[in-house]
Amino acid sequence: MDSINGGGLGIRRNEDIALDLLKFVAGTSGVGRPAAGSTGFSGTSATKPEEYVNQLLDLYGRCLKAVEGKGAAQ
Repeated sequence: MDSINGGGLGIRRNEDIALDLLKFVAGTSGVGRPAAGSTGFSGTSATKPEEYVNQLLDLYGRCLKAVEGKGAAQ
């Protein structure tokens, strides 16, 4: 069975590279992660899981554009 990555030559798809970039950026910046809870009153409401998903999907789209070289002149 043929491998997707070009027969083990180390070739990676842009989507895979963008996903790795997403993991790195999200992990280091805290995107898509709920804020740490605190004792007492809070002025902000809890963010819904759908909003976290939307943040991650938006970030993935930006990562994919960066990998493909699109949007660099914006």
